Amino acid sequence: MNAEELVEVVLPGTVEPEGLRIRTGVVPAPGPGQVLIRMEATGVSFAEQQMRRGRYYDQPPFPFVPGYDLVGTVAATGEGVDPGLAGTRVAALVKVGGWASHVLVDAADAVEVPDGVGPEEAETVVVNGITAWQMLHRRARVRAGQTVVVHGANGGVGSVLVQLARAAGATVVGTASPRHHEALRSQGVLPVDYRDGDVAARIRELAPRGADAVFDHVGGRGLVDSWRLLAPGGTLVSYGSASTRDDEGSKQWPVLKLLGRVWLWNALPNGRHAYFFNIWAGRSLARNRFRARLRADLTQVLSAVKRGEITPRVAASLPLTDVAAALRLAESGTVAGKVVLTP
Repeated sequence: MNAEELVEVVLPGTVEPEGLRIRTGVVPAPGPGQVLIRMEATGVSFAEQQMRRGRYYDQPPFPFVPGYDLVGTVAATGEGVDPGLAGTRVAALVKVGGWASHVLVDAADAVEVPDGVGPEEAETVVVNGITAWQMLHRRARVRAGQTVVVHGANGGVGSVLVQLARAAGATVVGTASPRHHEALRSQGVLPVDYRDGDVAARIRELAPRGADAVFDHVGGRGLVDSWRLLAPGGTLVSYGSASTRDDEGSKQWPVLKLLGRVWLWNALPNGRHAYFFNIWAGRSLARNRFRARLRADLTQVLSAVKRGEITPRVAASLPLTDVAAALRLAESGTVAGKVVLTP
């Protein structure tokens, strides 16, 4: 790939993965307060899977360049930015725009990657790691000796969640298909087959006193079971609606329904709490505070990778121009970890 040429993936509308387009152009120059990142790794997350169906609840109008996060080297700095940042490997959460060879990012949103952590490894824990860290430590405030349930324990966020929860000293019950159970046991997780007839009953056998926290990315009717699994004072964190991925109709409705249910549960006088986690909450109201929190949490996650508390899981690494195959693989549900795109 020519370093002087911009290569990016464009999502033109609601298309099959093969409908994504590759576009080339001129590498942009950073403006005031910006850095130009030469991408080394970006990833395929659930958000892009929803975006190509037109079902991500606040996606921009078509056409646009997807890509929720990226890791790369600062190639150039704009006015007002320390020129010494050039050559530094950084990670950034961008929501859209990451599927490109070169990406402009506000310097305040670029977080340095520690020496010894490679770009693909770091990429697996940007959106997934921040999500897991904030849900575990800022929302549920999990402590040593507590019991947590992680649905989709082998997934992108789930696999980071279980490792962070174990590092915090919690007992972890994780749902996954049987082929992932041995790997989960090796991490000290108690596995449950999510296709088991009565998953909730099986979890109760392993956690008879209830769970101090349940992390649910599935949504739908199963969320009621997740709420009922909570011990007194426990916390349910819902962070997705995978069960509605292929639904038709309003993309806002599943989220609104979920928010309504959460509000109702929090009104009950039983000391239990429910949250719908949105990584972007508070960004428009207090941007500087939001940025500082994001920077602090991503720094913690990357440090945990360097210490070996999180083992990054790269499911597959494909070139940016093979994005259709990467998206197909990520959507297949057959891989553990994150599908990564490289230049």
